[in-house]
Amino acid sequence: MRFSIIIPAYNAEGHIRKALDSVKSQTFKDYECIVVCDSCTDKTLEIAKSYHFRTAEVDFHNDGLTRSKGLDMANGEYVLFMDDDDWWLHEYVLDQIDRKLRGEDILCFSFIFKGQGYASPLSMGGKHWIAVWSKCWKRSFIGKTRFPNVEAVSDWFFHEECFNKHPWVVDWDMPMYYYNFLRRGSISDKRQRGEPI
Repeated sequence: MRFSIIIPAYNAEGHIRKALDSVKSQTFKDYECIVVCDSCTDKTLEIAKSYHFRTAEVDFHNDGLTRSKGLDMANGEYVLFMDDDDWWLHEYVLDQIDRKLRGEDILCFSFIFKGQGYASPLSMGGKHWIAVWSKCWKRSFIGKTRFPNVEAVSDWFFHEECFNKHPWVVDWDMPMYYYNFLRRGSISDKRQRGEPI
């Protein structure tokens, strides 16, 4: 299998369909999509199952541990992450990524940043964005690296550990992903307004 797409989800019945539709519509079909429902009390799991995607239920209350569960389940040669309120920009994303890959450990791509427009693979400071969803990761390179059990920014720790392993990285200035920044009720929104996560 070429790709594993991992989506951690928490009570996402109101918005997850757009994410799942963007996966389901892909013209490249050699993939699995793994939706890990963390402490969901709504219809998120039922919706994911209706797409015939792989699912798991956990009770972590932690997006990092939820992503790690997805990694433990993954079978693909490469891994992509998606948040439950984001989506891919078109139906050729996997096809384009598949054509671009040349065996690198991490392929970093551009994305659309809600409210701020286009973002290249590198931030204004010249460093890679820490977002795990703006990259395609070689699963054998990830190895046993997992997201830590921390309250926030688990992707930063995962990102740092992976990049400290001196990967073969390719930056690709091609927008693939829509980051639905500050969606009402999201973690980024709650942080912005100083609410408990």
